[in-house]
Amino acid sequence: MRLSAALLLAATLSACVSAPRQQAPAPPPITVDPRQVPPTDPVSVPPPTSGFRMPEIMEGPGLAGLIREPASTLVSRFGQPRLDTPEGDMRKLQFRGEACVLDFYLYPLSLGAEPVATWVEARRSSDGAAVDRLACIQALSRRR
Repeated sequence: MRLSAALLLAATLSACVSAPRQQAPAPPPITVDPRQVPPTDPVSVPPPTSGFRMPEIMEGPGLAGLIREPASTLVSRFGQPRLDTPEGDMRKLQFRGEACVLDFYLYPLSLGAEPVATWVEARRSSDGAAVDRLACIQALSRRR
């Protein structure tokens, strides 16, 4: 009896096990005859832009005579820059003194125009910590 119960149990369990599935063959690739494809309307592509973007212009007290001025005006006021770095249509001028460093960023205000100062940043010469911009301008200015 035990043997028949064991055989019955084995037969029942074997029915639960499924045989591995065979994968169906991959469908053949679809080929399209270009002569049978209906023509489509041409896609409208916008005309290329010049890439010019109006720069942000810093405003504030004490910046008159600096912001919107060309490099020549900055050089006449602060002397020869420590760095003069062009990058594309932008130009960065850096003036350095014992007290601080001034970085002027010059961008053209219209396509093809001469770059002018649009932004200025000031920092301490020793450790690069931010300092009062107007105090640094006064400290480095030749005109006092």
